[in-house]
Amino acid sequence: MDTIINTGILVLYILLMAGMGIYCMRKTNSVEGFLLGGRNLGPWLSAFAYGTSFFSAVIFIGYAGKNGWNLGISAVWIGIANAIIGCLVSWLLLAKRTRRMTHKLNSKTMPEFFEGRYADKGMKIFCAIIIFIFLTPYAASVYMGLSYLFSAVFPTIPYIWWMVIMAVLTALYLSLGGYMATVLTDFIQGIIMIIGIILVIYFVMSHDVVGGLQNGLAQLAATEKVGADLTSWYGGKNWFNLLSLVVLTSLGTWGLPQMIHKFYTVKEGGTIKQAAIISTVFALLIGGGAYFIGAFGRLFLNNTVPAEGFDAVMPAMLNGALPSVVMGVLLVLILSASMSTLSSVVMTSSSSVTIDLVKGHFAPNMSEKDTVGLMRILCVVFVMLSFSIAAFKPKEIITLMSFSWGTVAGTFIGPYIWGLYSKRITRVGAWSGMILGFLTSIVPAVVSGFHAQYAPTFGMCAMLVSLIITPLVSLYTPKYGDEFIKGIFE
Repeated sequence: MDTIINTGILVLYILLMAGMGIYCMRKTNSVEGFLLGGRNLGPWLSAFAYGTSFFSAVIFIGYAGKNGWNLGISAVWIGIANAIIGCLVSWLLLAKRTRRMTHKLNSKTMPEFFEGRYADKGMKIFCAIIIFIFLTPYAASVYMGLSYLFSAVFPTIPYIWWMVIMAVLTALYLSLGGYMATVLTDFIQGIIMIIGIILVIYFVMSHDVVGGLQNGLAQLAATEKVGADLTSWYGGKNWFNLLSLVVLTSLGTWGLPQMIHKFYTVKEGGTIKQAAIISTVFALLIGGGAYFIGAFGRLFLNNTVPAEGFDAVMPAMLNGALPSVVMGVLLVLILSASMSTLSSVVMTSSSSVTIDLVKGHFAPNMSEKDTVGLMRILCVVFVMLSFSIAAFKPKEIITLMSFSWGTVAGTFIGPYIWGLYSKRITRVGAWSGMILGFLTSIVPAVVSGFHAQYAPTFGMCAMLVSLIITPLVSLYTPKYGDEFIKGIFE
């Protein structure tokens, strides 16, 4: 009976998402419609699109499981920082200027923004290649987190089939309905995620194993050797790792093209402030809730990491703590979070290849119809490509995601933020920030053998290098002419 209920919830969700893609197809005949939804979205749709793209199965399964295990209750700070820095400050600091400048430059992608802001076509091509190479494994990590949980609930169905379901469904509604389908499904997915996380927190905390917050914390404090660190609000001896994760996952959103893309499409005016508040509350619930739950994983698993590793902590914990119906809701929650993130990443990748590489370099005379058609095809291609990577089951999804996140954000964040605010940033300064940010992430990663422990630190350092080097080099390199700057900022 439990399996029938969970299957029924899942089927209803799948039908709803597929129907949304078909419904939105009529609004995607132009590049503007397919990629940006007409640049006229209200606060709720914009905020939920941003929030659901932020949190995926990687957060719920990988990050919440591993960091909750290692950091204990202090892991909640990651969720709080995600809300304050990654949502509130990001919206208030970047959204308005991004919306205006991308509209002025007629930029539909981040590589196009860099080309227009710095008058450098080579920069656009470089950025498009970075997006293509590093966002694909990022998308692969999303599949994997989902499959771990589904396999725990439906153990008789092979891992690969859950990835197939997610791939086909995402490819369907994204290729048909474009960005509008993504936004509308994000809103529905966001509502599901809020309901799901509230139910999960309630059942986990009221379970006999935890016995309420006070008793749960007392049990964590009694954990042999590591109890003091698990109940420390600053991470104890793991404070630097906590800091790295806060910076990577919060500040990193300021340089991720799939997140910044949401600012291109929002209405101006009061919409931005409203969206900032909505997305912040959403992130506090989802991110803070996920890390809070993860802190009690040791209690459910007798302080023993599963044989499959940290990625199996949350599935094993939740499968034991939740009633079957709630588990069905949780499955849809994780599926919602994962599909939203996947669709955002795939949309960013397909648009960069189509607009920035193919149309921008190889086929400049490509028609509007052919451009939209190519983006539809590439949406399917990128879904399948990330699926293929995930099918090999890399060791840890958190490692895969961290290196991709850190490298992309470290490459873009300095030239992007300074380019929005400062008239003095030069072409050489922007290139220096990009290249040194990229190298700061990728070189140590390769040397360390992509060691999971160091991924957040490398990503944090890459972003800081990009933010420092971009203005520093600009001080000593040739400036743009007044007329060019006036055309950008006025």
